[in-house]
Amino acid sequence: MSMIKEETVVLKNYINGEWVEPSGANSIDVRNPATGEVIAKVPISDAEDVEKAVAAAKEAFKEWRHVPVPKRARILYKFHYLLTEHHEELAQLVVAENGKAYKEAYGEVQRGIECVEFAAGAPTLMMGESLSNIAEEIDSEMFRYPHGVVGGIAPFNFPMMVPLWMFPLAIACGNTFILKPSERTPVLANRLVELFTEAGAPRGVLNVVHGAHDVVNGLLDHEDVKAISFVGSQPVAKYVYSRAAANGKRVQALSGAKNHHIVMPDADLKKAAGNIISSAFGSAGQRCMACSAVVVVGEGEEFVKELKKQADELTVGNGMDDEVLLTPVIRDSQKEKLLKYIENGIEEGAKLIRDGREGTDKLKEGYFMGPTIFDHVKPEMTIAKEEMFGPILSLLRAESLDEGLEFIRKSRYGNGATIYTKDAKAVRQFREEADAGMLGVNVGVPATMAFFPFSGWKDSFYGDLHVNGKDGVNFYTRKKMITSRFDY
Repeated sequence: MSMIKEETVVLKNYINGEWVEPSGANSIDVRNPATGEVIAKVPISDAEDVEKAVAAAKEAFKEWRHVPVPKRARILYKFHYLLTEHHEELAQLVVAENGKAYKEAYGEVQRGIECVEFAAGAPTLMMGESLSNIAEEIDSEMFRYPHGVVGGIAPFNFPMMVPLWMFPLAIACGNTFILKPSERTPVLANRLVELFTEAGAPRGVLNVVHGAHDVVNGLLDHEDVKAISFVGSQPVAKYVYSRAAANGKRVQALSGAKNHHIVMPDADLKKAAGNIISSAFGSAGQRCMACSAVVVVGEGEEFVKELKKQADELTVGNGMDDEVLLTPVIRDSQKEKLLKYIENGIEEGAKLIRDGREGTDKLKEGYFMGPTIFDHVKPEMTIAKEEMFGPILSLLRAESLDEGLEFIRKSRYGNGATIYTKDAKAVRQFREEADAGMLGVNVGVPATMAFFPFSGWKDSFYGDLHVNGKDGVNFYTRKKMITSRFDY
């Protein structure tokens, strides 16, 4: 299972250190988005499989919670080494099942490795706090403890990075973990399990249950699952948060986005256009930090002309081909949804200046769309409000930075936003007033590193503690306070 082979891979669940046949007989095809070919079959597990995984994780927790933190960290160091050693293989797996360009896949693997680097700092991250003499002869100390069994539900668009947002840090903090990968991109998850096991992880510490609704609901409802981390679409994130929280679980649910990039009149137009093209059309627009709406401040015609020119120069194709940036969307159903958005934009009166429905005739296999750009989009239009999750870019016109910031404030989402300018005053106003959690200045994708929280706002996040950084440590641990008196 170490690589995608010519024959179809039949996946299994990983429970208590063994590859296990699922209880149910149902499975679905995993397809290469660039070719449409079936590369694997993934089981659709049921509640019985979840029960087995929870039981294994619960039993493993009895010992794992007492393993010294430095010893846990050494397993993560070995895991880090193995991930680095298999960097190219893992990137190829990302391309095969997700479809993104190899350079982007390689970068995704690197971001995942960085998450393991952060988690390997567990001895420092797990440190508590203390204060002597909080009162006469009384000291107080805070210690961190794991929750127990925790679960992670990952999306298709980052099959390497997002699982590594979750289980390395959770396990480093002393929890045991159940991962539910996307049924669209499950192959890489099994490979990560192989490498984690090779690194020395004990039986039952990491388990994988493939599936769909039954597995998700099983994790959300099970009384022995104490915390849930989720990344996915807004409706599902809200559902996961509501159901898990109602069952008394700690939840972090990362949701959808509509990221605005403001282009000021003084911006370097060529560089701004290049950053926006990469952000909007890299990964086929299928990432929650993609630029999907550009606010052009002022006259802006030269910028629009430069943006269209660079979009026309993009190569669309298989992610393993050199110089390809725009790769296929994940499935034919997603392509059909995007085509409807294009029709909707035309019907609502936006000006289509770059039609992604054209120019992909030679790509007869796979789920390809060219870069699509609408100009003179109004804030009330569907394509200006909804997360489309594809290579469709909307240009809105504004007379001032104040008006552009108002567009961001009115959006239901608040994941990220960027400004392109050389004006320090504009940057400061943008920093203080942009209603989003991750901001960029002349940066196309203002995603944070693993030691900072991935801090979406509004309907882009449900919960209190974000993934990564100190938030991640706090999410995966409970605090215990000890107050001691010594005057006896």
